[in-house]
Amino acid sequence: MIIAAIAASYYVFAILLNSVGTVILQSITSFEVSKPQASILEGFKDLSIAIVSFLVASFIPRVGYKLALLCGLGLVAVLCAITPGIAEFWSVKLLFAGVGTAFALVKVSVYAIIGQLSPDTRSHSSLMNVIEGIFMLGVLSGYWVFAAFIDEANPASLSWLNVYYLLAAVVAVTFILVLIAPVEKPRAEPAKAMLEFVTMLKMVYQPLVLIFILSVFLYVLIEQGIGSWLPTFNREVLGLPVNVSVQITSIFAVSLAIGRLAAGAVLARMNWYPFLMLCLIAMGATMLLSLPLAQHVGDTPIASWLDAPLAAFLVPLIGLTMAPIYPVINSVMLSSLPKSQHAPMTGLIVVFSALGGTTGSIVTGLIFDAMGGQQAFYLLLVPIALIMVTLFFFRRSSLQVKAKGELA
Repeated sequence: MIIAAIAASYYVFAILLNSVGTVILQSITSFEVSKPQASILEGFKDLSIAIVSFLVASFIPRVGYKLALLCGLGLVAVLCAITPGIAEFWSVKLLFAGVGTAFALVKVSVYAIIGQLSPDTRSHSSLMNVIEGIFMLGVLSGYWVFAAFIDEANPASLSWLNVYYLLAAVVAVTFILVLIAPVEKPRAEPAKAMLEFVTMLKMVYQPLVLIFILSVFLYVLIEQGIGSWLPTFNREVLGLPVNVSVQITSIFAVSLAIGRLAAGAVLARMNWYPFLMLCLIAMGATMLLSLPLAQHVGDTPIASWLDAPLAAFLVPLIGLTMAPIYPVINSVMLSSLPKSQHAPMTGLIVVFSALGGTTGSIVTGLIFDAMGGQQAFYLLLVPIALIMVTLFFFRRSSLQVKAKGELA
């Protein structure tokens, strides 16, 4: 029952969190907002996650993981239920702020509950993979769920907002699952929590940590820049129908999933640094190969996937080589530190991932609006090149810290 409750929680938040690209496209069409205005939806989501994780996560054990889950789910259920009735852009911003706030509570709680259910490392890893796999299933299904509510005959229609009634019902069922699940309340350790908070602040000043968080920032900037704007790219640059534009974006999510699974096998035989350098080179090559094809899209009407131009399938395939970078650099960073420093470092990862995601979405949106979608995606080659530089220094610094055993 507990596993079902946390799996359902992760599933529904996967749909909501990764719907931002679809909602950006629909907001531009339905609410007639500009691309820069629509891009701030990523900020409402990610900055809420960052702020709540930074300020509240250490105190969740004091109130209990079950109560934190119920508060998060309850907040999202209410927001999903009222958003279609209001049908204004500000209500969508409020929804994403609520989703980000709730997910910060849910993620901390779910990770802690997994620890309660796992007596050893092997069982912990197994359950974690199951939960993260269900999260990816939610990401994939989310594109199709939203596409089903889009009125292709009238793309500006607000009928797509009715998807939130369905999601409100799913969240309500999840709320009941959590309510009846026998989740244990942990013993609070406020002194330890505050110590971790202070440690997290001190770690920011270390050279290795600065290089690492810059790498994380740049990676998430690229991923969210592509993920948030790919549906709009498909619609405005490639000329796909709205529902096909959303559906075909699922290739990006599938590519990320396959890339991370395949990376596990490759890294068992290859050092992480040359592997990630090859991944970054392949990312750049994919962009340089696929984006020129978007210039030669014909005037043939597109009604389905079968009519879509080659660029619609090639651009999202960048996820294959992008996927390993984030988990690998996180793993290298954490494995360079003693376990006592893992918790504060995880907090920094959450915060700077959120900042990178927000920056990526807003900058890409601004360039998309001013110069067009192709130029916006071409300019993502700049952070790809910068990551190659930061990884060089990150590798050198991580080896020095690992030899010493801890940060200075």
